[in-house]
Amino acid sequence: MGRRTVARWYALGLNRGFPPPPLAEHPDLLEIGPKERGLRGEREVRLEEVEPLFAWFATHPRERVKVAILDAAHLLTEAAANALLKLLEEPPSYGRLVLVAPSRDTLLPTLASRALEVPFGPVPEEKLRLLTEDPGLLAYAAGAPGRLLRALAEPEAHRARMQRAWEALRAPPLARLGLLKELLSEEEGFFALYALLRENPRALLALESAREALEGYVNPDLVLARLALDLEA
Repeated sequence: MGRRTVARWYALGLNRGFPPPPLAEHPDLLEIGPKERGLRGEREVRLEEVEPLFAWFATHPRERVKVAILDAAHLLTEAAANALLKLLEEPPSYGRLVLVAPSRDTLLPTLASRALEVPFGPVPEEKLRLLTEDPGLLAYAAGAPGRLLRALAEPEAHRARMQRAWEALRAPPLARLGLLKELLSEEEGFFALYALLRENPRALLALESAREALEGYVNPDLVLARLALDLEA
């Protein structure tokens, strides 16, 4: 179960217990995040995206507690993060703000110092084998049961994604660049490449370096151009 899923169950458990109603129908749950989550998409959570939080928290909950889940909190701009400081320091008695990020270190220090950390790590592969013995799917999951469950639930979409990743790796550099831009427009594209490259340490290093650069706001076009060359067979 991933960070976002746990955050949702936490929010719903505070109010209704289990089983919860459909997420979209819960009046005391608000989710906010980047408008685009792909590696070539929007890489910031801006002030205008977090501003709805303040009006939402200004009203009382229908049930016990209002919970806002801020996905990709590590992508908050400084202006957006500064706007959240007062809410983190003095939340309403009926409110909870959950920041979802890869790790505490990826958050701006001003946010990290005001947040309680709930650490997550990859699920051991032997536990994921309860769901599948397919080595390709296990590599694609990379320790994330939610990702594995989505792939199992949507096998055709997963096969199509893996096919696009294979075509990108087999293409010449210029064509590969275009295919990488398309593939990495969704987060799962990275893990499709990871699964195919799992026995190629040099290529895995290039892929991970590209991912870190993109998380660090380096120009996506430059990063993907370098990756297209580094993945040359």
